[in-house]
Amino acid sequence: MTVSLLGAADIRRLAAELDVTPTKKLGQNFVVDANTVRKIVQAADVQPSERVVEIGPGLGSLTLAILETGAAVTAVEIDHRLAARLPQTALERGVPEGALTVVDADAMRVTALPGEPTVLVANLPYNVSVPVLLHFLETFPYLQRGVVMVQAEVAERLAAKPGSKIYGTPSVKAAWYGPWKLSGTVSRQVFWPVPNVDSLLVGFHRDPQPRGSEEERRRTFAIVDAAFNQRRKMLRQALSGIFGSSAEASAVLEAAGVAPTARGEDLTVDDYHRIALAAPVA
Repeated sequence: MTVSLLGAADIRRLAAELDVTPTKKLGQNFVVDANTVRKIVQAADVQPSERVVEIGPGLGSLTLAILETGAAVTAVEIDHRLAARLPQTALERGVPEGALTVVDADAMRVTALPGEPTVLVANLPYNVSVPVLLHFLETFPYLQRGVVMVQAEVAERLAAKPGSKIYGTPSVKAAWYGPWKLSGTVSRQVFWPVPNVDSLLVGFHRDPQPRGSEEERRRTFAIVDAAFNQRRKMLRQALSGIFGSSAEASAVLEAAGVAPTARGEDLTVDDYHRIALAAPVA
């Protein structure tokens, strides 16, 4: 049976049925264009044999586009009304039974995913996009790649390289798991309601081998936070608080092969990892 996607009229009808009024405050902008959700799925290179996790499926427009490929979907939805309606929508639109599993939960609190999906696809609101992505990458090592639609500012920051003005803690922490790159543009007009900001697709591929242990990750992230908390300051000064003094910070930086006069925004994730390895363990 062919899966039929949702159009603008379908989405407004479902929203009325569930008494859902999308609000910009909650970042609720539903995609009402079938070509756009297919574009996202194509960017993620979803294959029929794969299991995909979708965060925040909402009324199901992107969910159906993923299921249309023949892939299985684990959908994580925080809104109980939307989570309860999604399986019915899927069956009504021709999705085979068993292809969709819905997890009614806050994505930030999820610690297990049915089917251990290897691909992540999502349309994420601004206020939770980075924390949710980092939580999923940290918690689910079987996630190998993904594409998410986020506000342009978030996408550009996730894909930013050292030395650029937008390079920051999200850039470094996301890079811990593997490379990120911008994967396409999205028109404002495909959303309901129409947002007042641009959106982009950004994708990642997890590195074949972990960069370091969980303890090393925590230590590295603490150093990243300290470095960017005092942006544009020399690292020996920015890291003096966690190493005890500028002199101690300089010693650790030199041991890691990093100039104490360097600034945090110029370092790669590997540089930060070396600093963590060179630091005395408390």
